[in-house]
Amino acid sequence: MDYYQLKQDIISYSKEIGIDKIGFTSAAPFRELKDRLIRQQELNYQSGFEEPDLDKRTNPALIFQEPKSIIAIALAYPSKMKEHIQGKKDERRGIFCRASWGVDYHVLVKQKLQLLETYIMDRHPEARVKSMVDTGELVDRAVAERAGIGWSAKNCAIITPEFGSYVYLGEMITNLPLEPDEPIEDQCGTCTKCLDICPTGALVNGGQIDAQRCIAFLTQTKGYIPDEFRKKIGNRLYGCDSCQTICPKNRGIDLHFHEDMEPEPDIAKPLLTPILTMSNRQFKEKFGHVSGSWRGKKPIQRNAIIALAHFKEPSSLDALIDVMRNDPRADMRGMAAWAVGKIGGEIAREALIMAQSKESDEAALGEIEKALSNR
Repeated sequence: MDYYQLKQDIISYSKEIGIDKIGFTSAAPFRELKDRLIRQQELNYQSGFEEPDLDKRTNPALIFQEPKSIIAIALAYPSKMKEHIQGKKDERRGIFCRASWGVDYHVLVKQKLQLLETYIMDRHPEARVKSMVDTGELVDRAVAERAGIGWSAKNCAIITPEFGSYVYLGEMITNLPLEPDEPIEDQCGTCTKCLDICPTGALVNGGQIDAQRCIAFLTQTKGYIPDEFRKKIGNRLYGCDSCQTICPKNRGIDLHFHEDMEPEPDIAKPLLTPILTMSNRQFKEKFGHVSGSWRGKKPIQRNAIIALAHFKEPSSLDALIDVMRNDPRADMRGMAAWAVGKIGGEIAREALIMAQSKESDEAALGEIEKALSNR
């Protein structure tokens, strides 16, 4: 088998099926990455969503028999909506981050990898492959960096020279010995714009993130959001783009290569108040195809409550009071009480006093007391 020619053929085919960038690297262990991940755990900076076994995250041989190469791919996504939609008084809107615009990227990247798998297997029936997107054992960014897709930036994203950091990543381990590509030199230089703008100080050093403070992580959690982060979440329903939009390498980049990635304005920036009363079925029908729905409706509803408090939207008061009084989930009652207090007014105060007399959950009572004291 002419592996050099096979690599060139794979590259050509990847362009035919709409893969925007492809790179190749060895399947050697990611030793430096393991040291960083150990340090990340020691500092308690991990999110908890990751594969817990650091050896599996950094050694392809532990998840694939006799690996020889890893193929990394990137798909570029839009940074702007073609159709502008704006919230206004009485019709406030939240926002999903750009990585949750259009069809769930896990599905889209996986489809490309499956096409690539079929092509490779047809060309080389003895080939073995294992693909993954985000939820696999390997660290997508580490693979992409070593395969020359882009460099690992200070905001912990991969930045490509062609598409900035607006790319989805995926990879495929194989037993084929394909020639590796050269990594790209770091081009962040002395720039610290992403570190400076991070709303919660989650980017503690260039290339190191405290996930416990990252808004992108916090919007995916369930339960109460710590007080110090509520105001900083603003109207974000899922994710955060601050460290991407400020990046000079992303200036002027807005790519619309894939129809399935185009945002539907009313889904990417939905009205907030209707979210509070959505059933599971309604939530799935509206948001089920986007990546931001993966944790279910509860985090999105809680974030909508925070957003309505952020806007101090009086027209949402009745809906928030109803959640505070009647929602079966104690933490949602508590978050709604906090939002009612932020909006304020005599109606809000009377509702809080009544809720205080009926609430039995200790944490929810604490939120009501905070709201009454306007803290």
